[in-house]
Amino acid sequence: MQYISILENLFLRGKESRLRQKIPAFQSGMLAIAHSPQVAAAKLLSRHFLPKRINLNEDLPMSILTKSLAATGLCLASASALADPSPALDRFSLSVGGYYVEPTFNIGVNTKYGRAETGDLTRDHKTLGRVRADMLLGDHQGLAFDYYRYTNNFDASIARTATVNGQVVTGDASANARLKVELAQLAYKWWFGSGNTVFGLGAGAAYYQADLDTMARGSLDGVSGTASDSRSDNAIAPLLEVGVRTALSDNVRLYAEASGIKKNGGNINGHIYNGNVGVEWFPFKNVGIGADYGITKIQLYRDSANYQANLGVKLVGPSAYLKVRF
Repeated sequence: MQYISILENLFLRGKESRLRQKIPAFQSGMLAIAHSPQVAAAKLLSRHFLPKRINLNEDLPMSILTKSLAATGLCLASASALADPSPALDRFSLSVGGYYVEPTFNIGVNTKYGRAETGDLTRDHKTLGRVRADMLLGDHQGLAFDYYRYTNNFDASIARTATVNGQVVTGDASANARLKVELAQLAYKWWFGSGNTVFGLGAGAAYYQADLDTMARGSLDGVSGTASDSRSDNAIAPLLEVGVRTALSDNVRLYAEASGIKKNGGNINGHIYNGNVGVEWFPFKNVGIGADYGITKIQLYRDSANYQANLGVKLVGPSAYLKVRF
């Protein structure tokens, strides 16, 4: 409480000569206020800045009072400045990298000649480019952006022999599909917690474009037929995100994220789910590298006048990226 007594002497004893002698003590008192602004400033304001307690003409020169008020306001402003966010979050970050996946797919087609279905098949590994960005608006809310594109061709065939009405019949069917999915999603996120671990919940929208070209061929005891269709649809679908991030130190973080997109209606509809867990390491203050392991599941349905087709794709694999933060 020593700095309160010093300030009382300064404000209650208004002789300018004594003020000059007290200037070093006054500066020390203001420094103490900067360390304890809530207590010191409240007492100082309540005791001495009300009109009934101080006479500006007799007790204190106006120039000294003005400087004192300015210094006190500066201390209070510093104390109420915006707090730093959780060490698990960045004000702004941008990540660019690749998603190395092993696709598993299945195709099913219903036509007037029957149904062709592949079951689960595995394709060669493929690398997808991916861009992600995050920006905080305040300390506990922000925006999250994610973009990637997937393109691949799929082929399936099936042949069966069956007995119908006592007669053996042979049938075969095949289907081809070319899929391109382009996805850009933007979510508004809320982060709960202020320590090293925070939990996130986001809601937003995803721009969803799917190009699906299919052809089905079938024959039964020598009678054959074909059906084909090509369609490109795009839409905006609702998006939900959840996540948790924790900072093990200033340079190392762990995280887990999941998101879901659901599209109803239209010629192509379905859903896309993503989930991944990973780690980030920052050898430099603003530049780091990250790696995670993720799963993406795409399920699309195509309806036309001649047939219905479904295409399921599951992408599983690691990703690596370069991340800059500010």
